Amino acid sequence: MRSAIALAWCAAALGLVAYSIAGKERQIESGKLVYLELAPVDPRSLMQGDYMALRFKIANDAQPAMKRSDSTGARGFARQGLASTDGLMVATLDERAIASFRRLDDGTPLGANEVLLRYRVREGNMKFATNAFFFQEGTAKRYEAARYGEFRVAANGEVLLTGLRGKDLQAL
Repeated sequence: MRSAIALAWCAAALGLVAYSIAGKERQIESGKLVYLELAPVDPRSLMQGDYMALRFKIANDAQPAMKRSDSTGARGFARQGLASTDGLMVATLDERAIASFRRLDDGTPLGANEVLLRYRVREGNMKFATNAFFFQEGTAKRYEAARYGEFRVAANGEVLLTGLRGKDLQAL
């Protein structure tokens, strides 16, 4: 009997993992292509292997609005004093799909060239999807020219990092 219960739990866990993977695959196929400009960071970590730490210019641009939202209560942002929160911001896309900060989401309908982006604030830093891009050992030189993160964005604002791009949005 215990074996049957353990097997059922394993099957359920594998089913949930498969469902999650299928959802990410759908987002890669059908999500809106959006580029976020990178902000300078230290690109290497000898302790964890080869990776590039990621920060985004749009997060820096959103800081004044986030500070104002502490007192106005904008939707999706925590009150001052909380260490972490999740929220949504509205970004404007230019003709090349490069996003720039517009406002924190307040429920106002999106314009034709606007998109929702889900963010997380951890220890005072805004993050999108991930804060690191791992690459194969020995290929660090290839990513030194990275200037943009390439994302697929779902309608609900979920962001999924799919690659890094150079200054002219060329694949690296």
